[in-house]
Amino acid sequence: MAIITLNGIEKVYRTKDIETIALENVNLTVNPGEFVSVMGPSGCGKSTLLNIIGLLDRPTKGSVRVLDRDCAGFSDRELSHFRNANLGFVFQSFHLIPSLDVAANVELPLIYRNVPAAERKRLSEESLKRVGLEKRMDHKPTEMSGGQQQRVAIARALAAAPPLILADEPTGNLDSKSSREIMEILRKLHTEGRTVILITHDDKIAQSAKRIIRIMDGKIVDDI
Repeated sequence: MAIITLNGIEKVYRTKDIETIALENVNLTVNPGEFVSVMGPSGCGKSTLLNIIGLLDRPTKGSVRVLDRDCAGFSDRELSHFRNANLGFVFQSFHLIPSLDVAANVELPLIYRNVPAAERKRLSEESLKRVGLEKRMDHKPTEMSGGQQQRVAIARALAAAPPLILADEPTGNLDSKSSREIMEILRKLHTEGRTVILITHDDKIAQSAKRIIRIMDGKIVDDI
């Protein structure tokens, strides 16, 4: 069973005077346990593709199946619950809440799943240990480096044990040392059986994956 199946995906953004085609006739299958990099220059449609895979946006045309579920008929509330239960997101800008400490940031998705407080605390601690931040749980994001903040974001994505990790330019704001550390964590998650889809414009980062998909002008032009 494929974990992701896209058929005939198109995404068009329209204003009163302009029509922009972000994706055109995209067909893609990702199997469980794959590590896939999606590469391309800025504006090529790769982040739009990840948003559709991650059910953060709906296509203008075509079908999206995630974990063998046809998501076309889901309401916004159903999509939100499905994402929270099955998808872990890592973004370039971390999206941490500055007023909360690290442990509380990691617990957030678990709160939306109605996980009891004691279990949330345990899962948060376990996730932070996995990314080497067990001694920084009471720190605020503003007291940490960019690489550390991204590790917190990965811990947050892992806390609910989702089968699919979606990472959108996770090293884009990091120095080379931090980038290597983040990629090592993602590679380890892959070897443990998680499916990882990584968006990047950096060829060196893309080479960490077992499969590289290249997008140009909203179309898949290569799949190696």
